[in-house]
Amino acid sequence: MKGNVIVGQSGGPTSVINCSLAGVIKACWNEGIRRIYGMHYGIEGLLQEDIVDIEDYIMSSQDLSLLKRTPSSFLGTCRYKLPEIKGNEKTYEKIFDILDKHNIEYFLYNGGNDSMDTIKQLAEYATKNNKKQKFMGIPKTIDNDLPMTDHCPGYGSSAKYIATSMKEIIRDNESYGVSKPTICIVEIMGRHAGWLTAATALARDIDCSGPDLIYLPEVPFDVKDFIKRIKELAKTKKSVVVAVSEGLNDKNGKFICEQGGESEHVDAFGHKQLAGTASYLANIVTKETGLKSRYIEFSSLQRCAAHVSSRVDSDEAYNVGYLAAQAAFNGETGKMVTIQVDSREPYVETYDLIDIAEVANIEKKVPLNWITNDGTYVSDEYLKYVRPFIIGSIQPYTAGGLPIHITMNKKRKHK
Repeated sequence: MKGNVIVGQSGGPTSVINCSLAGVIKACWNEGIRRIYGMHYGIEGLLQEDIVDIEDYIMSSQDLSLLKRTPSSFLGTCRYKLPEIKGNEKTYEKIFDILDKHNIEYFLYNGGNDSMDTIKQLAEYATKNNKKQKFMGIPKTIDNDLPMTDHCPGYGSSAKYIATSMKEIIRDNESYGVSKPTICIVEIMGRHAGWLTAATALARDIDCSGPDLIYLPEVPFDVKDFIKRIKELAKTKKSVVVAVSEGLNDKNGKFICEQGGESEHVDAFGHKQLAGTASYLANIVTKETGLKSRYIEFSSLQRCAAHVSSRVDSDEAYNVGYLAAQAAFNGETGKMVTIQVDSREPYVETYDLIDIAEVANIEKKVPLNWITNDGTYVSDEYLKYVRPFIIGSIQPYTAGGLPIHITMNKKRKHK
């Protein structure tokens, strides 16, 4: 008889991360495993033995359907870095003691680059010490920066939200019939990889000109050149809309947002909190040109907007969760499920497994040949790449005109 399962969610949430959880649960039900534990707040919660019995909250297909329409991390998340094994064996012994105590044989972790490092370390420790547990990674990140997979669950829905919102912002900014244009700068997540900001190009269509400029962190940012381009656009346009990644940096590698004030907060993985790029640039525009400028930060909206989730993204998120659990049941360990695309028109995807060492702590950036116009736009090749991910919609369940979600606020009674 198979042992129990534990699943955790880690890193920044997405609007479809719970679809992967639903896939895990469904795979467990199909395998006849009813005892499914959840890490409350990821590996950090597990270390405190803060685990929950998922059946206390999710017991039916109807619950699963609502879970798939619930944004953010149902189980709670964390940004916690496991220490290196050498010299920290007691931490790993504690984890495996907890797993053994609850007869947990399968460990599934849903996250991005740093989360895959957690799987890598645990799988290595288990193999070296002849532990029974199997460890599988479930890909997730709106940043779309995991290597070895064509794209990441969560990215398609964020791209759909970003492109939708950009079209609406452009409509709004063009509605003022003044003699001088209004400059609107929109800041989008992306520390070192500009996949999210690139998605603003999807707004360009027969009914919308799209953003005028798109700046990604893959290309060093030149403030003087930026102001020069704004002045040129202002000569002929009544509206100028610019998309910028939060992680824009200059030729010396310094974040542009730091030029407006240093951020002191650093997470467990050494990532500095980024914010204020658009604000800083809007102030520079007004100072250097005298034009009216405003800035918009999408912030967490771009990762939790489940009301505009993509059907393709939702289905793929579910599939990687299901297949990760299935692979673990078949004896696989130390691997992550990947998505490969066989055809974009029509869209056909397949799934595979990759060794976790090829994924952990590695970032995939936007190819430089997809960044055009001297680093201020993206190519049609990128648009061909991204368009399939935003297709279709998931209609939320509503009550009183608003979406309803499933939460851990109230336990269900077992029958």
